[in-house]
Amino acid sequence: CAWSIERPPGDTAGCTFCHTSSEERCSTCHQRHQFDPAVARHSEQCKACHWGKDHKDWEAYDISIHGVVYQVNKWNPTEFDFSKKLSDADYVGPTCQYCHMRGGHHNVQRLSTVYTSMGMSNADRGAPLWKEKRDAWVSVCDDCHSPRFARENLQAMDEACKDAGLKYTETFKVAENLMLDGMGEPMPKDLAPDWSGQHIWS
Repeated sequence: CAWSIERPPGDTAGCTFCHTSSEERCSTCHQRHQFDPAVARHSEQCKACHWGKDHKDWEAYDISIHGVVYQVNKWNPTEFDFSKKLSDADYVGPTCQYCHMRGGHHNVQRLSTVYTSMGMSNADRGAPLWKEKRDAWVSVCDDCHSPRFARENLQAMDEACKDAGLKYTETFKVAENLMLDGMGEPMPKDLAPDWSGQHIWS
């Protein structure tokens, strides 16, 4: 958070719109003009905040097999009966709420799948807290999949994060060497973002 809030206002405008004690406002998920739990159980409610360049949660869900199942079937009440409480839900595929608010629990972060929270950053591997979070994550997937399937996918994400971290480090090393060799030039002004507070491209 400290890194994020020190960025230019243009970059953080999207953050502060939602991250101002949103968990204390019912209307964040339950629309002010249609305060209905059935509406709040639709994945699109999460899309209001969780999309865009800084965290592409909606985009990742929407193009996943889970998201496709949701989009194809969401208007079919036999597949997605949103009038039922989450604790009684028997959806054909998971919504954001089904996994993150499992059983109707309102603490969304309790079953968060943020990578570092699950111990996916290499520094956190093996710590008891991260093991508990990962086990909880697997238990949610276990509602529809086998525990083996969930653990294998979690391990695959571990390895993908590890590989991405290595590539990220290599990339910065290349850029650093170019600068040291005098070959790194600043981005031309006609292509650079305007850091005065707006994300405007000239």
